[in-house]
Order: sequence, then C-alpha cells, then structure tokens
Amino acid sequence: MYKHSFKVCFFFSRRFRTNVAEAPEDVKRMFDKYSENGIMNIEQLQKFLNDVQGEDSRKAQVIFNNFKHLNFFQRRGLHLEEFFRYLLDQDLNLAFSPSHSAYQDMTAPLSHYYIFTGHNSYLTGNQLSSDCSETPIIRALKKGVRAIELDLWPNSKKNGVDVRHGGTLTAPVELVKCLRAIKDHAFTASKYPVIITFEDHLTHDLRQEVAEMLKSTFGSILYVPEPGEYLNEFPSPELLKGKILISTKPPERTTREKPPADESASSEEDIEGYMEELDKDEEIDIPEYESLIAIHAKKMKRGSDLRTLFNDMEKVLRLSLSEQKLEEAVSKYGHEIIRFTQRNLLRVYPKGSRFNSSNYNPMLGWTHGAQMVAFNMQRAGKYLWTMEGMFRGNGGCGYIKKPEFLLNNPKTSSSRSTPSQRIKGLKIKVYMGEGWHLEFDLSHFDFYSPPDLYVEIRMVGVGKDRATRKTIPIENQWVPVWNEEFSFSISTPELALLQIVVRDHDTSGKDDFAGQTCLPVKELQSGIRAVPLYNKRGERYKHVKLLMRFDFQK
Repeated sequence: MYKHSFKVCFFFSRRFRTNVAEAPEDVKRMFDKYSENGIMNIEQLQKFLNDVQGEDSRKAQVIFNNFKHLNFFQRRGLHLEEFFRYLLDQDLNLAFSPSHSAYQDMTAPLSHYYIFTGHNSYLTGNQLSSDCSETPIIRALKKGVRAIELDLWPNSKKNGVDVRHGGTLTAPVELVKCLRAIKDHAFTASKYPVIITFEDHLTHDLRQEVAEMLKSTFGSILYVPEPGEYLNEFPSPELLKGKILISTKPPERTTREKPPADESASSEEDIEGYMEELDKDEEIDIPEYESLIAIHAKKMKRGSDLRTLFNDMEKVLRLSLSEQKLEEAVSKYGHEIIRFTQRNLLRVYPKGSRFNSSNYNPMLGWTHGAQMVAFNMQRAGKYLWTMEGMFRGNGGCGYIKKPEFLLNNPKTSSSRSTPSQRIKGLKIKVYMGEGWHLEFDLSHFDFYSPPDLYVEIRMVGVGKDRATRKTIPIENQWVPVWNEEFSFSISTPELALLQIVVRDHDTSGKDDFAGQTCLPVKELQSGIRAVPLYNKRGERYKHVKLLMRFDFQK
C-alpha cells in the first residue's frame, strides 16, 4: 500500500491510499487448485497451462527460467505472488497470440487479402493546410502499412515532381524524398510487398522523370511485370515478398499534355475529371512509365454504370471508390461487389469533406471484400484503432486472408463461418488493471484525487455481432479492481474485433482517455491473460495493462 497527496488549496491536501496489485479471488482459487502446500511446481504449472490456458506445457520451463533471478528454484516452485506476476506479465502471458511472422496461407492472389492501406500518406495533419513530408510515410511503414498513396504534381517551376494534396494549401515535399523513405523502411515491419498508389497529375515529360526515379531508387526490388503478365490473376504476397509495386491509372497514349490549370477541387473525383478532359490530338508514346505499372487502376467516371463496371472482368485491375460511393453501390450491387473483389482490388478512400483527416467505419468495405480500405494514419480515434487491431493479426505482416465466404459465390455462400470454424460466443471477465501511476502524472486525470477508472468493451463486427459493455467506475484508485463478467455472441469471428478502452469517469465533463487496445477475436488466447494497453497514437504503454479472462463458447 502507498499514499498519494493531492493539494486542494494553499493550506490543505487530501491523502489517498492506493493498494498494490493483489491476486483476484479467481487467481487465488486457481493457484490453490494447481498447487500443494502453497507452492506450484513445474509439473503443476504444466497442468495449469494445459487445462486453463490451452497452451503447450513446455512453456512452463520458460516461465520458471524467467524467475531464476529470484531464486525460486531453491523452493522448487512458484508461490502465489510469483504466479500472479506471471499472469500479469506482458511478455509471458499475452491475451493476443504472440506470432512474429505470418501464419496464414500467403500463396493466394493479392485479391484474396485485406491490405493495410494509407490515404494521402504524406500528410502530417489535416487535408487542407498541413505540411507534406516523408515522416508520416516512415511512421506508417513501421506500423506495418503495406499500401502508400502519393499525389504527384509538377513543382512550381514545372521541371520536377512534388507530392502534395492538390487544390489545398499543403506545403509540398519532393517525390524523391518519399521514394527514398519507402525504400529505407518498406520492409522494417513486414517482408511482404509494398504497393505505392499514384494519383498522377503530371505531363508526359515528368512521367518519364518519375520512371527513371523509380528505377534508380528501387532497383531490383521494384516489381516490373512482363507485358501481358497476370491479366487473369494477381500474383501472391508470397511471390512478391520483398518487392515494391506501382499502381496507378495508365496514361492516355494519345494526349497533348498541358500543365494542370485548375486545382480548385481537392477531391479525387474532381481531379480525375480534369485528367479526362485533356486534349487528345498529338500522339505521345510513353512505354517506359507505363511498363512499371504492376497494378492498373481505374476510377469510376461520373455517370458510369456501376453494374457494368463491377462485371467488367476482362482483366484484373484496381478500382477506387469514395466511402460515399461505396455506400451507394452496396445498397444496389452488394453481390456484384463481392464477386468483383474475388479477382480485382477495390480501394475505398475517405470522403472529401473529412478535412480534419478523420476516418470512417471500415467494416462496410471489409464485409464486401474491399481489400484496400484506405485510412488517414495521422488521426487517432476508434476507427483507426479498429484498423490497427485488424492488422495485428497474421503476425502483423499487413496482409489478412479474407474469409472464405467472400471468396466463394456470394449468392450461394453464407455470410458466416463454416461449422468447423464457428465461435458462437465469447465470455470475458475483467479482473483488474495497473500501471497508470507509473505512466501518468498524479494530477493528469483529476487535480484533487486519483482517477475513477472504468473499462468499455466493444465487439466490432458484422450486424448483430456488434455490442458494447461497460464496467462500473472504481473511485479514487490507481489499481482498480472490477471483477465484472460479460458475454458476447459471435456469428462471424473472422471479422470480429475486440476493442477495449479505459477511461476516467468525470461527472462534470468528458471522460478522460486512459488506454486502449483492439484485438482480432480469432487470435485471442483463452484463459487468464495480461492485456497491454496503448495510447491514442497506437504506441504501447510500458506499464499499463489489464488482467482479463477469455472463454470461448463453441
């Protein structure tokens, strides 16, 4: 037990006692069951790992070795306190499967995977006036993002290429700086391919310059397809491991180029309108630039018939739709979209009115097979946490295999798991939490007292799987003990994510943020587990964590 003092005024202060973390009653009962005379030996720990945690008993030796510095082997076992500390250990007992490499089949075509995708990846802040820089690109790649978007424009002298958000006050950054940053950091977090999507607003001379820049910067890691290669099917992430791919709309072969004259519209759709209105009188051959395009892109033109577009299956391509256009398309052509995404790539991007770089619910895109749901990585919030949670799966490699029901005939397949894979429900018990007093100033949550922490648990997923539960706030405690249990029904575990947010309850204003995490349900480990929390930016706290129990109902 320790004490904290909070100054109320010049002459008075309030003192609060905070208990050190103690083993919950469930943990004590579990220890009593699997120990003898107050000591748990290695054989008893092995049995606990098998029966309760569902883990390989060989891990018991790793746990014992971890406590060698405390001379436990003199007692030939763990006491309750050591057993409790093991359960709270973020490295030894994670709730999330600690896979450090992809474990899913990575040999299917690219269209069979969700791809961690950024939108306007060069922006440091809002969409209208923030700086453009290579720094957010580096940050995104280190997080495992596998698709980077760059908007290419002529520089102010029309003799070079800048990256900026057209029609806005954003300060540009040179393309070559972005490309070098991608080369240096592309495979830091994952060895699987990086896709660079270009929004191309260049003249043919500058495109030739870009082609030379791509070849000189990336060299052998730039994937250059053979003419006519992969017309019917994209290659696999495994085949493309360690490669960088370019995706953009091939330029017109018969175009008299002129510099972009009107950048007044900042949306991708409006800029596309400019590109389609260029004169087509003078024939210009630019085979080199076009030959570097590994994934050909297509945009929906104004007035286009979506049904015709989704059924245009002559060769594989990437199609881009805004979040609004996707909503409209889903209401009319849901089955066609799923069929389209079985062979082609669908990229969804934020609507143009999201000037503050906010994001949208990615689930609509995912449930209809959209592989590239593009997000503003610089704006924290629940939807970005959802995105980060999704791509913690499969070893954090940036590629997640789509559910089988999205890869089969959408009119005959069910939007649920097969019986052999089905998880019908998840029972969760929130025991306690600790570490806030080591990460936050004493007055961070309240000037006059410790925080009143509570846990909000959201099941993110399809339709009826969505649900939210909350614990009661525990007043004036840095080490809160909740001991509350909740149950969730799950119909589609492949798309179910468990989002956990801890807040400080404030009766006079907005509740303060105190940590978050989001985890794919299918990769949760059953049993009593440590759940480390992250800050708003997705950076893991060193000390803040929860102790929870997960039991699957099958």
